[in-house]
Amino acid sequence: MTAFTTIDDPSAYFKVQLYTGTGSSHAVTFNDTDTDMQPDMVWLRYRNAVKNHYLFDSIRGATKNLAPNDTDAEGTDANTLTAFGSDGFTVGTSGAINTSSGLNVAWCWKAGTTSGITTTGANITPSAYSFNATSGFSIIKYEGNGTNGTNTAHALGAVPHMMIIKRLENANYWAVYHHKSHADPEDYYLVLNENYARGDAGIWKDTPPTSVYFRHDNSTSVNANGEDMIAYLFTSIQGYSKFGGYTGNGNADGTFVYTGFRPAFVMIKNAESTQNWTMNDNKRLGYNVDNNILFPNHTGAENTGDNIDLLSNGFKIRWTDSVNNTSGETYVYAAFAEAPFVNSNGVPCNAR
Repeated sequence: MTAFTTIDDPSAYFKVQLYTGTGSSHAVTFNDTDTDMQPDMVWLRYRNAVKNHYLFDSIRGATKNLAPNDTDAEGTDANTLTAFGSDGFTVGTSGAINTSSGLNVAWCWKAGTTSGITTTGANITPSAYSFNATSGFSIIKYEGNGTNGTNTAHALGAVPHMMIIKRLENANYWAVYHHKSHADPEDYYLVLNENYARGDAGIWKDTPPTSVYFRHDNSTSVNANGEDMIAYLFTSIQGYSKFGGYTGNGNADGTFVYTGFRPAFVMIKNAESTQNWTMNDNKRLGYNVDNNILFPNHTGAENTGDNIDLLSNGFKIRWTDSVNNTSGETYVYAAFAEAPFVNSNGVPCNAR
């Protein structure tokens, strides 16, 4: 397997940003010295206490929020994220994301292309979309038709390895497709806002997604008739992102997972058992063993379990907890890079 990449600067497409709340509206500017980036998706979390996660995207627009840990319909709050900036974003006065002296984290992705979608073979064309073929990411908004066995165009231009879908107008769970959740992943789904094991309910019509569309049934979580849905789709890009799986070994000297890059962000879920999702990144602690864990499926404050090392070419599990490391069980993950293991010129990166 080659470790080379076409993306030498992952921060042009994904950034982790820490900021301290002020209680007043203010701009949050990315504090790295790399490429400026206007984000199209921003996931915010107040770290200190019990709070919701908040997710915003440029397709739905600033102030339009969703809570990944909850089933709630889309909300509008003029005091939350109020603008996507040329190198950051602006937050309002909401205590959920801007409590005075509160510690917050933002995970931010770039899409940006809003024309040129391919729809051959699709029954539903998104009403709005933004994609980035280089980084393997797309956001689509579409209206469900309530038809069992519908193909929805996804704008990704490649076969999706992970999809996250949410009904906007009414409460419903977050449906997740991951191509490593099972040997036949099209038969199964995960739920982002719950700790559930993978379920077999025919959401994807037991049909793998293609490079043009994904197939789904008439479940209201993915295809409520006449209602708007939002979907976030990803495909692995060598040296930048990886959507893979691993098998736990139950030891403190846990499984090493090769990604081909030094991770900036890793989200993990036990696909076989009832366990929380976990999120780690390279900023909230900044050294190994990385122990600043957040859980996207609930409101709990940041945890301090020593669960993972972030390495120059992947990550290694460092605890026996079943949330990340039950012996013999399948785990899925989504990871994004801080730096490729080897850049396009053949120069390797350092470990943390």
